Amino acid sequence: MLKDQPIHSITHKNLTIEGYSRAAVQTYWRIPEYKLGFDLGAQPWAFMGTPTWFVSHTHIDHLIALPIYVARRRMMRMEPPTIYLPEAAIDPIQRILRLVSRLDRGRLPCQLIAARPGDEIELSRELVVTVSATRHTVPSLGFVIWERRRKLKPEYADLPGTAIRDLRLGGTEVTREVRVPKVAYLGDSSPEGLDACPAMFEAEILITELTFVAPSHRKERIHKFGHMHLDDLVERRAKLKNELVIAAHFSTRYHAAQIQRLVQRAIPDMLDGRLHLWI
Repeated sequence: MLKDQPIHSITHKNLTIEGYSRAAVQTYWRIPEYKLGFDLGAQPWAFMGTPTWFVSHTHIDHLIALPIYVARRRMMRMEPPTIYLPEAAIDPIQRILRLVSRLDRGRLPCQLIAARPGDEIELSRELVVTVSATRHTVPSLGFVIWERRRKLKPEYADLPGTAIRDLRLGGTEVTREVRVPKVAYLGDSSPEGLDACPAMFEAEILITELTFVAPSHRKERIHKFGHMHLDDLVERRAKLKNELVIAAHFSTRYHAAQIQRLVQRAIPDMLDGRLHLWI
């Protein structure tokens, strides 16, 4: 049997979060219901059909599988994928793909699109992804997936259906857009990346890096190199309105039992059961 990349999975309401993340090893996530993923540190075969990816930054453990992913889709005669990257990464990645294509003697068709803090990327009538700045040792981004819905404006709430229909036919806009933050993704970043995007605290699901958990690891040094410490999560507990918080990207300095023990010591109730450790 073909041995594939490891995949963990969790379901919350109508959404599935799949992937794997370990610092300096590999990071990749996808939400199959939205047909999109975050980061390309490896590429499980099951993920090949996902057509849209958002790359948080260009460290190898978050990016190295990009040529593999593109090549597999070409081999399987799928449509070229769309990949959003930090703006500074576009030209270097295009050059890398050209060189890999020359070595492989195969085309690597894909659409690389620059993503900038403040961008709103419309994926469909129902889905929008917003982009925020994060703080790491290279240019890096965070992302929030929003579901868009149309709701009747309050001033028309008491009108009968026929009156609302007549207003609409007459050209009056009777609905307003309502956005619901569904999934927030914080790749490698110091806490500044979380604090700079309030929607990350409000999204139903937050996927966040939590590279360091041991009390002996100094926060100042960790923040300097663009990472989070367990204490940073504890300090922000009151802000975390998320229904599910997925903590991942743990340092390879720790084994699974150690991570579980240290986190439960700091957060005995695991954020009222909302905290899930991706180990």
